[in-house]
Amino acid sequence: MAILCRPAVAVPEHVITMEETLEFAKKAHAGKPQLPLALRLIQNTGVQKRHLVQPIEQTLNHPGFEERNRIYEIESQKRCPEVIEEALANARLKAEDIDAIIYVSCTGFLMPSLTAWLINTMGFRYDTRQLPIAQLGCAAGGAAINRAHDFCMAHPDSNVLIVSCELCSLCYQPDADDVGSLLSDGLFGDAVAAAVMRGRGADGISGVQLERNASYLIPNTEDWISYAVRDTGFHFQLDRRVPGTMEPLAPVLRELAASHGWDAGDLDFYVIHAGGPRILDDLAKYLGVDRTVFRHSWATLTEYGNIASAVVLDALRRLFDEESAAAGHKGLLAGFGPGITAEMTVGTWV
Repeated sequence: MAILCRPAVAVPEHVITMEETLEFAKKAHAGKPQLPLALRLIQNTGVQKRHLVQPIEQTLNHPGFEERNRIYEIESQKRCPEVIEEALANARLKAEDIDAIIYVSCTGFLMPSLTAWLINTMGFRYDTRQLPIAQLGCAAGGAAINRAHDFCMAHPDSNVLIVSCELCSLCYQPDADDVGSLLSDGLFGDAVAAAVMRGRGADGISGVQLERNASYLIPNTEDWISYAVRDTGFHFQLDRRVPGTMEPLAPVLRELAASHGWDAGDLDFYVIHAGGPRILDDLAKYLGVDRTVFRHSWATLTEYGNIASAVVLDALRRLFDEESAAAGHKGLLAGFGPGITAEMTVGTWV
């Protein structure tokens, strides 16, 4: 069975606190009627700080879509290799041992994908399969894990590298002042993460042995989380109904666990996408678990903000760091994003 090994995660060096975010928002959007509500929502996120690829002064300046995408290319090439090397070391593998690369990002666009650059510069084999995922947003972290699992099930001797590069600050739109945009300005952060799904000779490797995965889309919600693509780039659009999506998704998580003979409300560990505080609180409520079971997701949200597809990998890294998981422990991993889409998997700690 495929084993998801210890992830590697890195955040940029530029930091902005919640207090600084609130001050910048007050100055940039002074007098706007929706500002007081947005400020309250930002305070309620629980995000204490976030990391940015550029100093805040440059982040607040919009040089145009072309320049921002150029920065995305430069920064992704600068920041991904070191994280990938660490993830490979965690799995006790080298670049030439990887059979497929799944690269996920919703904050910049490259063609060919960064996977081609990685293969050409980091020693991956030229027959390495490439699977870039660009349009699943925050759900892409869970989707990458699931597609890596599927690949290893189809090709049992294979190893798959997952890479998430989310530079959310490059999507900041200074002229957008609707509540959803203002909230996102105080919620999202930048991060790069990577992990290996090891299907070959994994004896002695600790991690999550994945056993069953599933996807689910809530009908007729495709416009609840979306991008409007305009001359100035990606404009994030968030419907106020999104925080309530755990009520219909919790039964789906229960069904996945039940199909494997498990109770989703009685597992040993949970690695959940931290889209915001209500997402985690509601999921705890509808699964009938204490909110502390999501402590790794809460920690990611507090320290890094919502880092999109990288959240599940960072929460999993924190589970490794805690060293609380023991052989045979049962767990659930899930990512949520546009669609509204849920990507879920269950597995056992080995």
